Parts: sequence; C-alpha cells; structure tokens
Amino acid sequence: MKRTLGIGLAVVLLVGVVTAVVLGQGGDEPARLQTVRGVIGSEKLAFFADQRVRDVFAKHGLLVQVDPAGSRQIATTVGLDAYDFAFPSSAPAAEKIQRDRKAARTYAPFSSPMVVATFDPVAELLAKAGVVKSGPGYPTFDVRAYLDLAAKGTRWDQLPGNTSYPARKNLLVTTTDPRDSNSAAMYLAITSFVANGGVVSSPDAEAKVLPSVSRLFLDQGYTQSSTEGPFEDYLSAGMGKTPLVLAYEAQYVDRVVRGDSSVQPGMRLLYPAPTVLSKHTLVPLRESGDRVGQLLSTDAELVRLAATFGFRTADPRHFADVVKEKNLTVPQTIVDVVEPPAHETLERMLEAIAKQY
Repeated sequence: MKRTLGIGLAVVLLVGVVTAVVLGQGGDEPARLQTVRGVIGSEKLAFFADQRVRDVFAKHGLLVQVDPAGSRQIATTVGLDAYDFAFPSSAPAAEKIQRDRKAARTYAPFSSPMVVATFDPVAELLAKAGVVKSGPGYPTFDVRAYLDLAAKGTRWDQLPGNTSYPARKNLLVTTTDPRDSNSAAMYLAITSFVANGGVVSSPDAEAKVLPSVSRLFLDQGYTQSSTEGPFEDYLSAGMGKTPLVLAYEAQYVDRVVRGDSSVQPGMRLLYPAPTVLSKHTLVPLRESGDRVGQLLSTDAELVRLAATFGFRTADPRHFADVVKEKNLTVPQTIVDVVEPPAHETLERMLEAIAKQY
C-alpha cells in the first residue's frame, strides 16, 4: 500500500511540475523579459497595447510598457529620465529631444498624412466654392482657397446655393487645442506654409502669418486637447457638429480595418493641398530603447501590424494590402507634401497663439 501511495504521490508531483512549467511559460513570462519603458503620442497607444504587438516584442525578449502624452509635452515638460525611449508623433518634437538628450540616432518607422474628414454633401458644397478639387487620383482640399474664405469670416449659410448645410457658423476646420496637440501643430505647419508662400523660417515670416493663422484656431471657440476627441465627434455626432475635422489618415483607416461600423457611408477623406506627414519618430534614450526602434523599423511582423492600425510604413506594400482588403480608396502616394517648420519656430508660433486664448 505504501508503494502504491508513493507512486500516486510521485504522479501528483509530476503533474504539478508540468503544470507549473506550463503556467510559468504564460503567467511568469514577463518576469523573464527585459522591461523597456517609453513615452509615446497617444494615437499609438492602441498599437502598443495590442497583444499581437506585445507577443512580437516578447519573442525578442522585451516587455514594452508605454505612457501616452502629447508630442509637445514629450519634447518640453515630460521627465524623460524615467524612460528608455521617447516616441512623439512629429519630426520637429523628435528633433528637439534628440538634440537635448544628445541621442545618436532616431527611427521613423511609420507616418500618417494629415487629412480633412468630411461628408459627401459638405464636399460637394465646397467643390462648388472652389475648395475641394479633383487631385492626382484623390480629392484635395485647397488650403489657399479655404484661407481666403476663412479670412472673410465666411459662414456656411453664406455659400451660394447652399441647401445641404446652411449652418450659421463660420466655415472652419475643427482642430484640437494648439497648446496641447500635435495634430494642431501640424495644421499650423500647413496653414502657415500657405500663408507665407513657403516654410516659415524667420521672425519676420512668423509676424506676417500669425494674424491670419491664429484666427483659424481662436474662431473655433472651445477645442479639445486630443485628436481622438474631435474625430469621435465626427464619427458619432455627424456633420451637424463637425462638418470638417482635421485628423490623421491612420485614425480613419484604423476604424475601417476594425470593422466596428463607426465609418458610415457618406463619410470621406480630403487631402489638404499641401499637407504634411506626421512622422512618428522614436528617439532612443538608452540601449534598450534603441532595440525597440530597430524592431519597429525592421521586424516584418511589426511593420505589417503597424499597417493594420492605418500607419504608412517604409514598405508601402503592407499599407496597400490593408486598404485593398477593405476596399478603401486612399492614395498610394501623396504628391503635395511639405515640411513643417523647425521645432523652435513652430513652438514660438504656438506660444503666440496660446497667449491669445
């Protein structure tokens, strides 16, 4: 009987050991990974939280933990000593971080052009007004024509023949708060380029454009601090609240890929002419952060997953495959793209606008 009991106990112990090993492979796995901490633009939070992305990093021995923050805050006020990498949503912010932290390199694994999300009736109305035009294979939003209308304080109900959207409010693109948000800074880069006739690069040029571009923000009234705010209003409240909203192309594509029915028939994208690319640029602060930048740029699975979140990557095939699968009409190549001002110039203009609030 003792012998039988001993065998039975051995079997129980063996099962326990096997179970512990199996559980250890799942539950205790993070303890065997190197933890890497980063501060990122909030629009990338869903990407880093995705279990598929976490699994790829785990295969390379990394547990990547991230905190979201505005790109301006990452470059100016966030305490970066606590992080292994910084990953703002714009090249100017990354440029400042790289210079301040004396980082040897940066990585720009993906990007997203700024777009104007709207609705068919509004786009047709603006086409009659000369703002929306047929571009090189995709509809464009003529920023010069828009600035001319905005400078006159044009209301929607003052557009000739307007029966589809006779709202008694100014014809303005809804943006985020320029004091907080990278997308608002990118909007300032676009509008200041057009108002100046080129990239703003001097105090004289800043003084020239600030009166007109400031109104584009101030005349909106209340603005939200995150790009998700006005985009969610666009998706849920319809054109009554936000007939035109500045967004990242990736936000729109991501929602289509999710298939959550938030993008409805009659919604569409317009590409500002010119536009800017929001270049999501990673600045390594330690060696472990550099590994994250390398993987995001070179690992085929991470690159493919980034495309499923709507980001354009160095290999355009992944993004093309995603939009083709979803029958989404977006341009493979965007022609009319300009560079934003240097970080210091952009910051001075943003600060000048902020003082008027």
